[in-house]
Amino acid sequence: MKVEIGKPVPSFSNLDQNEEVVSNESLLGKKYILFFYPKDDSPGCTKEACNIRDNYRAISKKGYEVYGISPDKVKKHRKFIDKYEFQYSLLADEEKTMINNFGLWGPKKFMGKEIIGVYRTTVIVNEEGIVDDIITKVVTKSHGEQLLEAIDKLEQRTMSAAS
Repeated sequence: MKVEIGKPVPSFSNLDQNEEVVSNESLLGKKYILFFYPKDDSPGCTKEACNIRDNYRAISKKGYEVYGISPDKVKKHRKFIDKYEFQYSLLADEEKTMINNFGLWGPKKFMGKEIIGVYRTTVIVNEEGIVDDIITKVVTKSHGEQLLEAIDKLEQRTMSAAS
């Protein structure tokens, strides 16, 4: 895996559903979450994205912006957002540049078969652009709660480091 806790987030620059560029540079000074998933509107990805939507208010209250990343096209992202009313952006990575830069593309098991695809992974980044946490065991149906738990642990670590 190329993305590592305690290291700067790998460089990226991708279009969101509105064809606006979102990059690691444009997000400096903000805390954000990047969740990588295989495909818009597939059953597992829909569960994951909807659970993040359902927990979005609590996540954003903690000061985080949320971005989903998949190899889908901008137009497909727009349809996925409209269909499920997501309050967060989805970044298109058709060339898989960002996914590869993060080390999240390769062989994996899916329904008992070995396939090549996106490793469902979530990266939590701080204001300095440093990776604070990486969730590799994503639970699709409760990923929003999983994120809130990870954020709480980070806040506790920060508080005990400060005292």
